[in-house]
Amino acid sequence: MAIALNGFAQKTIEITTKNNVLILETDRDNTLLSTYLGKKLDNAGEYPGIQALDKYKPGSDDLLNKREAYIASGSLNLLEPALTVTHNDGNKSTVLTFFDVKTEQLDQNRKLTSIILKDLKYNFQVTLKYLAYFNENVIEQWTEIRHQEKGTVVLNKYASANLTLSGKKFFLKNQYSGATREMRSEEQQLLHGIKTIDSKLGTRTNLLHSSSFMVSIDQPATEDLGEVIAGSLAWTGNFKLDFETFDEYYLRVTAGINNFSSNYTLKAGENFVTPRFIYTYSSAGKGLASRNLHDWARNYQLLDGKGERSTILNNWETTYFDFNDEKLNELTKDTKKLGVDVFLLDDGWFGNKYPRNGSTAGLGDWQYNRQKLKNGISALGKEATASGVKFGIWIEPEMVNPKSELYENHPDWIIRQPERKEYYMRNQLVLDLTNPRVQDFIYKTVDDIFKEVPEVAFIKWDCNSLIYNANSPTLKNQDHFYLEYIRGLNSVLDRIRKKYPKTPMMLCAGGGSRVDYAALQYFTEFWPSDNTNPYDRIFIQWEYSYYFPAIAIDNHITDMGKQSIKFKTDVAMMGKLGYDVRVNELSKNDLLFSQNAVKTYNSFKDIIWHGQQYRLQDPYENKIASIAYVNESKDQAIVFNYYVATLFTNGVILPIKLKGLDSAKRYKIEEINLYPGVKSPIDSIKVYSGDFLMKVGFNPEANAYRTSVVLKIQAI
Repeated sequence: MAIALNGFAQKTIEITTKNNVLILETDRDNTLLSTYLGKKLDNAGEYPGIQALDKYKPGSDDLLNKREAYIASGSLNLLEPALTVTHNDGNKSTVLTFFDVKTEQLDQNRKLTSIILKDLKYNFQVTLKYLAYFNENVIEQWTEIRHQEKGTVVLNKYASANLTLSGKKFFLKNQYSGATREMRSEEQQLLHGIKTIDSKLGTRTNLLHSSSFMVSIDQPATEDLGEVIAGSLAWTGNFKLDFETFDEYYLRVTAGINNFSSNYTLKAGENFVTPRFIYTYSSAGKGLASRNLHDWARNYQLLDGKGERSTILNNWETTYFDFNDEKLNELTKDTKKLGVDVFLLDDGWFGNKYPRNGSTAGLGDWQYNRQKLKNGISALGKEATASGVKFGIWIEPEMVNPKSELYENHPDWIIRQPERKEYYMRNQLVLDLTNPRVQDFIYKTVDDIFKEVPEVAFIKWDCNSLIYNANSPTLKNQDHFYLEYIRGLNSVLDRIRKKYPKTPMMLCAGGGSRVDYAALQYFTEFWPSDNTNPYDRIFIQWEYSYYFPAIAIDNHITDMGKQSIKFKTDVAMMGKLGYDVRVNELSKNDLLFSQNAVKTYNSFKDIIWHGQQYRLQDPYENKIASIAYVNESKDQAIVFNYYVATLFTNGVILPIKLKGLDSAKRYKIEEINLYPGVKSPIDSIKVYSGDFLMKVGFNPEANAYRTSVVLKIQAI
């Protein structure tokens, strides 16, 4: 759409979804501006009027230039840029003007808009890409950069996106982490200056900070009220998120690869593609924003997001490194006894010259240990099949112990600075994935496992070390190191998925330190934390739920924590269920409960994995934490309730208002997953309207004596 505005031709571009719209417009200098992000107007013809409200006054401070859709540095704009370029002649200024826009309807739900910007002084081009998902109300945004200058240019900064938000105040919700204390939440008002959340870790890049966030406009949004933008950067490497307030009523969000130590030399004709920044707008609080992201992820990004998942028995906390054929064969029988799908063999199954009997040796030598496994891993796969279960295996193929044959034979395959002391994390170093020979080695490691054990039905891919002393022995331009590492990793994963497209793989990184949507296009799920204490996990899983659907989150029952096995199981059911327990040491009733719990979980897991999630009461401000999952037809729901008060209290506990039901339908409520011999106080005969349950609520009668309650709500 183009109209005359104050004497110049204005171009208006609409990026629309079912409920929302992003409006981009040109000004009198043909600069592309971001003028609106929010709910769609009933009359699209009114969008060009938004720019007129900015009161452009020639000769004064030009507020419009500060709202450019993609900020380049070195000219008029003096705020934090999205793009910084050193041109072939050494000039550091870039001025982008609108050149063209193209749209492509990919299918009934997805529309791609490509906006071409050019620097008229240089033969330099930036294409802004906007992929709108209509029904999910999600936009993916990224940038493609190319040039035809004589020689090369250097990209000093190259963000995926700028978003300009308008409002009176802005509040950032983000999560910070550490090992076993992932996803600690904080929310703060963004005042003057720039708030930066970034990672320079190379691997495990979400270890300290999450690359996902929410911004509330005017006031902190609640679950159901307020304007909020939820964003997540799909990049497994170093990231940078900048939040800069300006001119009292604006916030600019800049998201992309961290340009730390990463100047990129771009050849003429080469197309540099940034990662995708995924975001959604909600006018109805954080809950709707989460559901938008969940729907998008299941439908389009998460590997097999609309499919099934396997329940697991992992041997790690049962045996650690101390096992042999006999112990493992008994565990496959325990897997069958418990009723889960897969027996997963964890760390310690490999290494001969340097046996993997602890974390100090063997990593990188991916041949089965002949002392522990006299018949090899192939025999374990066959034994699992004979026992009526599937077989899975743990690997950490990006890493190497100094005490290994791989380290001895290929010192040039290891990331380290020459003539500097090696620094180890968990007694290991990182292999150089910028090197194609290393990529081939890692691919062959995985491929050989499949050849040796065709029955492999699950892979746990770990990543326990950061990149210290970053340097590749073979890479010519070390400024490209951090980018080429991730490109190398993705290349390996592409090859694996091309040959083995359906095998489930868990993304683990010493806990939840590698959780992003770029990685999750290759993995069916991720490990949130090595902290499996169920009390802590309520908070950890709660925070992940803001951005990631339950089907992607692995939760295991373990010996960690002093809570009952019922409490542990109920918490683990709020996602993808698994076990790390000594089945043979469970009491008679604990074993019976667990066997029944697996059956119960199997009866409703589809609602957890594919239903709509509603956070009902948060664990930070309530005695009872409560979360619900509702199926598409709204005739079934599962509600988890956990008593989280740290002090004993006999105070009043109010009914919990449910969400997502059909107000016109009538429902019965039944408590499920009861421990053997326990009778529920819940009246499963009484009938309630959906209207009553959502306006008045229901008391699950969770308390210090009934610390976890799982309810099944069924329409009649």
